[in-house]
Amino acid sequence: MTEYEKMVRGEVYDPCVEEIMSEQMPYQDKLWAFNQLRPSDIEKKQAYMHEVFAECGEGCYIELPFHANWGGHHVHFGEGVYANSNLTLVDDGHIYVGDRVMIGPNVTIATANHPFDHEQRRRGLQYNRDVYIGENVWIGAGAIIVPGVHIGKNTVIGAGSIVTKDIPDNVLAVGNPCRVIRNL
Repeated sequence: MTEYEKMVRGEVYDPCVEEIMSEQMPYQDKLWAFNQLRPSDIEKKQAYMHEVFAECGEGCYIELPFHANWGGHHVHFGEGVYANSNLTLVDDGHIYVGDRVMIGPNVTIATANHPFDHEQRRRGLQYNRDVYIGENVWIGAGAIIVPGVHIGKNTVIGAGSIVTKDIPDNVLAVGNPCRVIRNL
């Protein structure tokens, strides 16, 4: 099995092999060009998302700069997603974002993780766990969502929260670690 096949399957793999780097680098180059766009280049922003993202619904908007390991290639945006500036997507795995999600500034959503075994980490190995965010979610400024997390629909994640486990539908969740504080 190739390292790319391991990556896709969520197994431990080496992200620095030529096979993966040659796939990833063109997306990094496109992302660099994307981040050079003017705020008024709305049509060019739309074109980038529809070309590079795995899926992108209508009416999505990203404030620049935008950071993503694969330029958004493993990102699935529903319709009407708004992301404020400095969104960082560690999209080595897939990130699924439902319709009408609002993402505050300086949010990080990560899918890549590293093994507990120090020898594997020393070799730079990693594995990925997909992230799922339901429709109508609001993610506050500076929140961090770690690999494998599912956030339910209509939920609010408070600013600065570190989301380390699944969060259900229709709740307000805040803190480090992020926890439900009330139903909505």
